[in-house]
Amino acid sequence: MKKKHYLFLLFITSFMCIQSQNRKTQNDWLGEFKVGVRVQKTQKLYWENGLTVDFTSPKILKNRLHLGLSYVSSRFGSAMGSNAIKQDNFLINAGYFFRHQKKLQPFGRLNTGFFYADYESEIFDVLPNTALLLSLDAGFSYQFDAPITLQISTGYNLNTGTGSAGPGTLFPVFYQLSLYYTLFK
Repeated sequence: MKKKHYLFLLFITSFMCIQSQNRKTQNDWLGEFKVGVRVQKTQKLYWENGLTVDFTSPKILKNRLHLGLSYVSSRFGSAMGSNAIKQDNFLINAGYFFRHQKKLQPFGRLNTGFFYADYESEIFDVLPNTALLLSLDAGFSYQFDAPITLQISTGYNLNTGTGSAGPGTLFPVFYQLSLYYTLFK
């Protein structure tokens, strides 16, 4: 009878050890996942606001590489209650963060995505209103003691438009402020 108890105890202990190792392996990929709002100002043009998501993992350059998605639009900025052109920016980005263990982290980021301008009238159908986005931005990120992170950056669109070649409202220089809430860490 004792032998069966020892075998049962050995089986349970082995099972728990395997489970704890698997759980640790699964959790190793989990880094930080943040959601937030972004305020963007294109120099000499529109305010564009929207949502942003940021993810990093200890398995990806030890939390130094951040991957993100963003949607910013003048629909939530300058075009609200005005006749400003409604334009949407759908972005994916990868950023390298320096001093990742510190609260203040300088970073550089590569953004790419899709731009769409809604001219709202058939008379403008001959004008280009879409473009692929490719931009660089650099700035600082500050992580507060609370699960809040603030990022400010200045960026440059490498692909801009003149109105006849590319959308005329796609200007080169932009400024961003993003405020994130950390969902898990």
